Amino acid sequence: MKTSPTPKFRNKKNSNFHQELKKRVQEYFDTNNKKPTGNYSLYFKAGLFWVIYIALYVHVVFYTPAAWIAILECLVMGCATAAIGFNVMHDGSHGSFSSSKILNKIAASSVNALGASVIMWNNKHNIIHHTYTNIGGVDDDIEIQPLIRLCPSQKRYFFHRYQHIYVWLLYTQLYIVWVFATDFVKYFRKKVGPVAIKKMSTWEHISFWVAKLFFYF
Repeated sequence: MKTSPTPKFRNKKNSNFHQELKKRVQEYFDTNNKKPTGNYSLYFKAGLFWVIYIALYVHVVFYTPAAWIAILECLVMGCATAAIGFNVMHDGSHGSFSSSKILNKIAASSVNALGASVIMWNNKHNIIHHTYTNIGGVDDDIEIQPLIRLCPSQKRYFFHRYQHIYVWLLYTQLYIVWVFATDFVKYFRKKVGPVAIKKMSTWEHISFWVAKLFFYF
């Protein structure tokens, strides 16, 4: 099954599903008197993750603990990195971390401090993934071939029978590949998969390289 590089979605039956879904979601928040954005519990959690990350980084780099302690601290740092990505950067990039646009932008940009690029993330995830969710050949989030098969249109190999076992080992390498490779591939190709990214402004080019150099050095 081949997929068009940029499939079109036509509402032939004039369905109001999307509008109705948004309406019901909003009704849930209104009925339960809840905000659709973060609150002080989320801010506390975000701050805690950053404190853990920075404290461990400082201790590992500047206090040279014993090897076994350093390894344990690095493992916890890895968990803190993932927690910041899922709970701070991701929510900020979707505008749900806070009702403040400035705080959302700061939260989204926190990924820069972790070595990745918020510009590439926005193109890859917010625009392309959420437009072409799980569509083979277009959604870059499921393009991990040939090691992992995530949709029927991808070629199947015998070892995919065991991918539920070895995927966890591969997942531990995702951050390294993301920070040191895939961001640059997207930047220089000016594409995420087959989809061209929006032309970057001069400021975006500068911020991309400044963030990368800051992290590396």
